Amino acid sequence: MSTGTQPAIALGIDLGTSGVRAALLSKDGEPVDIAACPFPDAASARLPSTWWNGVTSCLTELASRNTFSSLEGVAVDGTSGTVLGVDEAGVPVGEVLMYNDPCPDRAIVERIAAVAPSDSPARGATSALARAIYLSRRPGVHTILHQADWILMQLGLAAATSDENNALKTGYDLDAERWPDWLEACGMDIALLPSVARAGAPLSTVTAHGRALGLPPQCRYHAGTTDGCASFLATGAAAIGDGVTALGSTLVVKLACARPISAANYGIYSHRILDFWLAGGASNSGGTVIRTFFDGEQLKSMTPKLRPDVPTGLSYYPLPAPGERFPINDPAYPPRLEPRPVDDLLFFQAILEGITAIEKSGYDRLAELGGPEVLSVRTVGGGAVNEAWTRMRETALGVPFLAARSAEASVGTASLVLAGKERWP
Repeated sequence: MSTGTQPAIALGIDLGTSGVRAALLSKDGEPVDIAACPFPDAASARLPSTWWNGVTSCLTELASRNTFSSLEGVAVDGTSGTVLGVDEAGVPVGEVLMYNDPCPDRAIVERIAAVAPSDSPARGATSALARAIYLSRRPGVHTILHQADWILMQLGLAAATSDENNALKTGYDLDAERWPDWLEACGMDIALLPSVARAGAPLSTVTAHGRALGLPPQCRYHAGTTDGCASFLATGAAAIGDGVTALGSTLVVKLACARPISAANYGIYSHRILDFWLAGGASNSGGTVIRTFFDGEQLKSMTPKLRPDVPTGLSYYPLPAPGERFPINDPAYPPRLEPRPVDDLLFFQAILEGITAIEKSGYDRLAELGGPEVLSVRTVGGGAVNEAWTRMRETALGVPFLAARSAEASVGTASLVLAGKERWP
C-alpha cells in the first residue's frame, strides 16, 4: 500500500523462493510502497517466464499507485545459486537449475572438488559452479546468467552483468575481482560468464527498453545481490558486530564483519556489501523440528504459556535428522531430544532453548573464526513474533535485540541502490 508521503527514489525487486516482491524507497530509505506477486506453484516457480510475469505484475501495481518519474535507480536480488543458460538474444535455453538442485552430472562436482581451492564456496554437492558448467554444455548456450542477472537484462540492461554476491558460489574471486583461471580446469568456459560488478554499483542509465517499462531516463541500473544479503540489508543492520538471525524452517545467523571469514567445512563464506563483509552459516535446526512435533493450533495454544524465566534444565540439540553443518560440522551428528517430558509445554520450551543455544554457538563460532563479537541482533522469520522465545534468546546472547526496519528483501535491495548512489555518485 502506498504511503504517498515522499517521492520514490529507489526501486528494489526481489526474486524469492515463493514469489516476486518490489519496493519503492524514498531518499531517506523509508518504504513508499510495496507490491507482491506469489508464484502459482512450485513447478511454475522454476520458469523464467513466471519470474518475469511476477516482475511486470509488481511494476504495474506500483505504477498504478505511484509515479516513477523521480526514480534514480533499480536493482534486483535473486535466489543464490539459481542459474540459467541463454542464447545470443538472451532467451533461456532449456530448463533452469535452481539454487537447491544438485548438478545432474556428478563428475562435474568431483572435478571441482579436485581443482577448486579448499575454501571456495563453489565446492559441494549443490555447487552453483557445477550447475553453470552443466548448463554451459547445452547446444545454443551463449551466456550463463544468475536469476537476478537475467531479470536485469529483461528490464533493459544491455550487457550481461552480475554482482559479486550472486557470482560468489559460481567461483568468482573477490580478492582479484575476476573469474579465476582455475574455472577453466573445472570445465567452465569463462567467456560464457557475465561481467561482474560490486553489489550496488551503477551499471548504466536505463535503455529504451527500460523506458518503455516506465523507468525514467535518469534512472540507472545497479548491480544487485542475493536474496539472503538483501534480507540482511532490509533489517537496517550495517555496523560491524550487527547480527541478524533468521528463524524459519532452518536457523541462519549472519554477522557484519570488518574482514571476510572463510570456513568451507562449516558452510561459512563471506559476501562483500559496500563497506563491510557479511559472514554467516545455516544450521539444520529450526522450525522444521518444531513442526515435526506440533501443529499450528498447538503452537498457538502453548506459546503464551511459555516461561522463559524458568529454564527446563533439559539440554537438547534439536535436529530433524542426524547431521549438522553449522556451528558443528558433522554429517552424522545425532539429534538430542530426550528425555521427553510428559508435559508438551515443557517439551516445546526445551526445543526452543535448544535452538537458542545453537544460535549462540553460531555467533560464537563466527567470533572464533575471526569475526567480531556480536553486539546486537535483529530477527526475521516466523520465530521473530514469539515474544517468550525472544526473551530466552536475549538472556542467552546478552546483547540488545533491535527491531528490524523491514523483513522485505526488496526493501534491502532498494536500500542497496541508495547506498550505491552515495558510494558511486
